[in-house]
Amino acid sequence: MRMYDIIEKKRDGGELSYEEMEFWVNGYVKGEIPDYQVSSLLMAIYFRGLNDEELKNLTLIMANSGEMIDLSEIEGVKVDKHSTRRSWR
Repeated sequence: MRMYDIIEKKRDGGELSYEEMEFWVNGYVKGEIPDYQVSSLLMAIYFRGLNDEELKNLTLIMANSGEMIDLSEIEGVKVDKHSTRRSWR
């Protein structure tokens, strides 16, 4: 699989598969895919958008790309505020 092909597919309005999304997210996290290629893909996603299936897949892949904390022992509803902090300078 090549990042170039994934960028081109989304640029041309195609739907990205779970495997393609997993390839670029995990490749980027591992430092195997450079910033400029992910930036190009994100620009294509900005202009073309993600359908519901792509959005679901991206959310799951990103959640599984890092360490997860098991909160099942805590009673009640749990809410994840990850990445919602805003920095004021």
